[in-house]
Amino acid sequence: MSDLTNIARPYAKAAFDFAVEQNALPAWLQMLTFAAETAKNDQVSAYLNANATAEKQAGMFIHVCGEQLNEHGHNFIKVMAENHRLLALPEVLTTFAKLKAEHEKEIDVTVVSATELDTAEKDKLVAALTQRLARKVKLNCSVDPSLVSGLLIKAGDMVIDGSIRGKLDRLATALQS
Repeated sequence: MSDLTNIARPYAKAAFDFAVEQNALPAWLQMLTFAAETAKNDQVSAYLNANATAEKQAGMFIHVCGEQLNEHGHNFIKVMAENHRLLALPEVLTTFAKLKAEHEKEIDVTVVSATELDTAEKDKLVAALTQRLARKVKLNCSVDPSLVSGLLIKAGDMVIDGSIRGKLDRLATALQS
């Protein structure tokens, strides 16, 4: 996977820089999402792994994607095909999305709670996290009754474990030391 990440990074960066320059980040995200899903298709990936020429691969890929790609998207696919990199499109999408979030100062935050959070609690949590992280926060909430009570918050590399289960685990570890 790290090889694909290294392969995808320059393509994602080039697409991102072009999209920023053209003020077309949402359109590029949509195109790359469709292209990445196309590349994940079993029949398409089998064709891409075959010994077809780059021109044939690009032509097939553009035909399958149809109107989902604009002229610049076609050119992007052609360049990736020339370098035999179309299978890296899912990783290109992932890297592009990270660059976009960084550019727009957004962060996805995963919140796991013991019970369902109501709208007021979510709003309060978003406000607190927005202030702490200095970014627009997008919450992804889930419920895990094994936490007993409290929250487990993950934002990038930061983890805040305010759950009773986490406190009990830390206490058990401290007692065993």
